Amino acid sequence: MSHLPGPDGTVLCLHESDHEPEQVGLRLVENKREEHEHPQGLVDRSILRSRAGIRAVSWSLAILTITAVAQAFIYSRTLSVALLADLIHNFGDALTAIPLGLAFFFRSVKGERLAGLAVVLAILISALVALGQTIERFIHPRSLSHLWLLAAAGVIGFVGNEIAAQVRLRAGRKLQSPALVADGQHARVDGFVSLGVLASATVVALGLNLADPIIGLVITAVILHITWESWHTISTTDPGEMLEHEQH
Repeated sequence: MSHLPGPDGTVLCLHESDHEPEQVGLRLVENKREEHEHPQGLVDRSILRSRAGIRAVSWSLAILTITAVAQAFIYSRTLSVALLADLIHNFGDALTAIPLGLAFFFRSVKGERLAGLAVVLAILISALVALGQTIERFIHPRSLSHLWLLAAAGVIGFVGNEIAAQVRLRAGRKLQSPALVADGQHARVDGFVSLGVLASATVVALGLNLADPIIGLVITAVILHITWESWHTISTTDPGEMLEHEQH
């Protein structure tokens, strides 16, 4: 029997099809709930990306600041122009964390791209300042002292930059941030630039004082090359769209 009379005279239907609207209604409610939850998941991923970017930038800022402060102390004792070129560059590199951190904080794609351009500009300015100091040292040469401290500055610069590079590159590739990857590549090459300071101390110890400004000039040339490479990465890649060779 598919129909039963009710107490008030109404007829109750037992067909399953009559219950489908209720089931459809339930499905609609579930679908709406899923649609509501899905955007929330996207926001959560955006927040997680923002936090991870800020964390990477903060760590690299702390590492490079400590590195630059240590090198500044040693420069006050040695007055090496090669060390000064590396020191100026490391301070500038540390400061690039500020616009990058702000871009991640506000979760702005446009801000991230602008931060990448700020990184390139900071590298270029540091190269020009280092070039000026190197030319001045050619004109007014000075003898260096505390060569063992100068060598230590080169090692400190290499270690500090390599650690910062690892932090930035890993986070940049994970978050697909061209600006962070470019800054990581920048820091990695900076580490090898710092080894030039070690070479300067070694050659000067052998009696060739002119080696210091010559190595300073080489460091400046390397910084200019870094500027071009960073510009290429920033100008050809958008956040979230990493170049294939950056992923390996």
